Amino acid sequence: MRKLITEFIGTFFLVLVIGMVVTTGKGDFAPVAIGSVLMCMIFAGAHISGAHYNPAVTLAVLLRGRISIKEGIPYMIVQIIGAAAAAYVVKFLSPDKIPLVASEMTSDLKSVIAEGLGTFALAYVVLNVATAKSTTGNMFYGLSIGFTVLSMAYAFGGISGGAFNPAVAVGISIMHLALWSDYWIYFIGCFGGAAIAALVFRINNPLDK
Repeated sequence: MRKLITEFIGTFFLVLVIGMVVTTGKGDFAPVAIGSVLMCMIFAGAHISGAHYNPAVTLAVLLRGRISIKEGIPYMIVQIIGAAAAAYVVKFLSPDKIPLVASEMTSDLKSVIAEGLGTFALAYVVLNVATAKSTTGNMFYGLSIGFTVLSMAYAFGGISGGAFNPAVAVGISIMHLALWSDYWIYFIGCFGGAAIAALVFRINNPLDK
């Protein structure tokens, strides 16, 4: 239970910060706040749950072999619940800042590629700094993961919104920052990028079972 509580808290605050900084017009500084809160929540919760806060990361860790399906599915469910709860808190705190209708993506193909690349980078970093035997006990994993999200958000945010996280995609859809009809883009892009990252990790680390 404590692992699920930790996953809920981390995902909740990640989506809460995303919602507050985006809807209140922080603009170019939004990725800094988002990457920073993710870094802090990882340092706070990694020793308990592994600090995934992202169903795509959970999938990558599952395919890498560090958690089981029995453990991974509850992680994903709680992450989505945490994201949805945060979205409704943002709507309560800043109701006048919530868009009435989300903007459409300019290109479905470009958006899928952007989400896939961003999530691949995130999952690739997570697997190598937080699950590999050769980096066990390091103190930089939270910083590395947070800065990866920050960098990918700057790189791809203008194309797909830069979710790199199916739970975040639920949250931004509830807050009308993305269209529900575009959710498939995040689903395919995020889970696809994470699965490829897990495959690459297993190829590059054949002895790290």
